[in-house]
Amino acid sequence: MNDITRTLARFVVDSTPDAVPAPLYHEATRALVNWMGCAIGSSQTDTVGNALRGLAPCFGPPVATLYGRDEKVDMLHGALLNGISSHVLDYDDTHARAIHPSAPVWPALLAIASACATGGDRPGSLPGIGPVSGQRLLHAFVLGVETECRVGLSVFPEHYEIGWHITGTAGIFGAAAAAGKLLGLDEKQMCWALGIAATQSSGLREMFGSMCKSFHPGRAAHGGLMAALMAQQGFTSSEQAIEAKRGFAHVMSTKFDPSVITERLAETWELANNMYKPFACGLVIHGVIDGCIQLSTEHALTADMIESVDLVVSPIVMELTARKTPKTGLEGKFSVYHAAAAALVHRAGGEAQFGDACVNDPVVRALREKVATTVDAAIRRTEGKVTVKLRDGRVLYRHVEHALGTLQHPMSDADLERKFRALVVPPLAGGKADAILQACWSIGKAADAGAALDTATR
Repeated sequence: MNDITRTLARFVVDSTPDAVPAPLYHEATRALVNWMGCAIGSSQTDTVGNALRGLAPCFGPPVATLYGRDEKVDMLHGALLNGISSHVLDYDDTHARAIHPSAPVWPALLAIASACATGGDRPGSLPGIGPVSGQRLLHAFVLGVETECRVGLSVFPEHYEIGWHITGTAGIFGAAAAAGKLLGLDEKQMCWALGIAATQSSGLREMFGSMCKSFHPGRAAHGGLMAALMAQQGFTSSEQAIEAKRGFAHVMSTKFDPSVITERLAETWELANNMYKPFACGLVIHGVIDGCIQLSTEHALTADMIESVDLVVSPIVMELTARKTPKTGLEGKFSVYHAAAAALVHRAGGEAQFGDACVNDPVVRALREKVATTVDAAIRRTEGKVTVKLRDGRVLYRHVEHALGTLQHPMSDADLERKFRALVVPPLAGGKADAILQACWSIGKAADAGAALDTATR
């Protein structure tokens, strides 16, 4: 119980690229493709623009790329803003149990890679680090995901249930570990980095439905990178920041299982449990959306054909997405009623179905009033049962045990490419998508990952 933080730090510091199973590098690459699409896809949203304008007076040397935008900013603000951007649509990847792994980790890593793309000789970059190879980048990402997931799962679900947004609170540990790996921290410095991360850990579920939800992973990326940079220069922290009586786990949760962090460390990998969303909202309503799309497509449904819609869902669905009358797209992501209505009307669940226009569409709004829910504690959170009663007397039913995007029904590489293109083409010229995709898929072979991605996205 007294060396959990040090054990985790030692694991990250000692890990070598060949210690990671080869399939995980492909999974890390898939995560990059998905993350980049999400970041670019929401790069022009009000959420990102408002943050950018608010923070502009604080920017340092412009060395970090903002993906999907023309601006460059300093490393810390690059991590923050790219982290916000990648989570705005709630379309980013999600661990099978608890956390959005990529949103806090990729921005911290790419801020370093982008800043060091010319060898670290510019003001505001990192002297002595040099260009970051794709192999180093992917290895650090795998380690960051392992760190944040193990820390998060060690206090899950109690930590989440009392109101903490685990992507922000645990994500900062992953960002710190990943950034620290690229910076070459030793064991003591990595302990400090995890401690500096622990004392910044935050993110409240009360913010769901507002711009602050995407701020959480952005702030985790920013804070994790800052923790690694400070620790590299000798800034100290407790070396038992996770497990101590007044450390992260005991202060922020009513339960802590340290074995989740230490057991089979370097033998099993949490990235293998990563999932990718086909729908731009929380995973818990994907089963409902999948079922509604299937029924609407198979029976050519229109809103005026429908008399009522009955959903049977997990209790967590009503805990997270019970908003009956959302007013904005962000609120719509937390409304199972809107999700079902939009899926039936549009036969889709992409970012457009969770935009302001769709949420306030009179047709969708009217159908939303016909949606009712029943909670079944025996149903898994990604499962859903949909019954649609038509005006002509027919009753349609669909039980989705495993929605598209789950581990049991995963998105293929081709699925991820289609999602990527749908996200990237609106904010960027169509020809850019191919170049960015190629840069992402081949990142493991890049001698200078920062330069490869910066060239493709600008």
